[in-house]
Amino acid sequence: MVETIEKTEMEMEYDVLLDHLRNERIDDFREAFLDLHNYDQSEFYLLLEEGDRQRLYHFLSPEEVGEFFDSLELDADEYDEIFETMDARYAADMLAEMQYDNAVDILSGVSKEKLTSFLTLMPRRDAQEIRKLMNYEEDTAGGIMTTEFVSLTSLMTVREAMRHLKLKAPDSETIYYLFVVDEGRKLAGILSLRELIIADDDAYIGDIMIERVVSARVSDDQEEVAQIMRDYDFLAMPVVDYQGHLVGIITADDIMDVIDEEASEDYSRLAGMSEIEPTSDSSLSTAKKRLPWLIGLTFMGMITATMLTRFEDTLAQVAILGAFIPIIGGMAGNSGTQSLAVAVRGIATGEIKESSKVKLAFREMGSGLITGSVCGILLFTIITLLYDSSILGMIVGFSLLIAMTLATLLGTLVPLVMDRLNIDPAVASGPFITTSNDIISLLIYFTLANALMSYLI
Repeated sequence: MVETIEKTEMEMEYDVLLDHLRNERIDDFREAFLDLHNYDQSEFYLLLEEGDRQRLYHFLSPEEVGEFFDSLELDADEYDEIFETMDARYAADMLAEMQYDNAVDILSGVSKEKLTSFLTLMPRRDAQEIRKLMNYEEDTAGGIMTTEFVSLTSLMTVREAMRHLKLKAPDSETIYYLFVVDEGRKLAGILSLRELIIADDDAYIGDIMIERVVSARVSDDQEEVAQIMRDYDFLAMPVVDYQGHLVGIITADDIMDVIDEEASEDYSRLAGMSEIEPTSDSSLSTAKKRLPWLIGLTFMGMITATMLTRFEDTLAQVAILGAFIPIIGGMAGNSGTQSLAVAVRGIATGEIKESSKVKLAFREMGSGLITGSVCGILLFTIITLLYDSSILGMIVGFSLLIAMTLATLLGTLVPLVMDRLNIDPAVASGPFITTSNDIISLLIYFTLANALMSYLI
């Protein structure tokens, strides 16, 4: 009930803002709009038609627009559409006022012509910082870091550091952690804002800083950095180059975006898709992304079909065997996918260590053995009662037991092996595991049926 009321109030506030905007009551609009949180400002902006957006640009400065553009999360083509109708100089000034890492994310998706134009029009210092960040590879610490941070030197006194902090804080993304560098700009230590405030004014930064600093290199994978920041509960983490020079920081809000992105990628791969598919993609674009996996799975499915033809005589003699193929294949696939999800999640979150991999494999196999036994006994009982054939019930029940046990083991081992080979374990997707388990379960089922055929006929 509370959420409904809040949503209604926000919608009413948006209506008032829109009325101010369309009737060009600039002072009323600015007062109400700038009082909103940046996220609410961005949500209002996305609701506007093109004509209303042009009025908004007229009412707000590039700096004020840049404030809420930091909160926007759009696809590259959507940003391209926005910049088509936004004055190039206004856009350049707006991008220069944004946090550099967010500006880089936007500029990485625009056309080369727009990128060159914006970098030429924006202030030289901002353009240099953005160009510097764009040189780092995507999905690395360098690719997600920002260069807007406060650094101190070890020879500063606390009094000097406080003056320096007041000067630099307005242009910094966060000031909760202060990073200390030596004369060569190499990372030397770290200091929290709290420690700086309570320290004696005449104390040297080098005497009160913490020298043991956990840092990331510019080439480190963003997923590894996210795991470290989560483990240590960091609000920010320094990034150094190969010589140990402090070149940037990664903040908690950047890591939240990384975690969300990596989770979406893993989910897509578990579903048998090569990458995250924006909802704005066309049918053709979506089909192109899914086809590689589906074609591969089609060939794997042909293996299943070939196996069935090899057991054609078995099916011809006891046709009832065909009725239980979907049950055995489906249950094995489900069990394997469950184990796969546990393994991929454990690897992604760092819960699975090297020493616990064998333990996890045995635990999942044990789980498959128990669940397979229960389901197998249940099927044996039902089939025996319905078809008056304990042999048929035993074949189906025992096949299900073995299939589910092996499926859980396979669902655990495949991602663990891939991780050991430095391959993203999420590529061991659900459809891949399911199709593999179909092949294994059918092989077990018909091998057992052939062995006991004389008792079935």
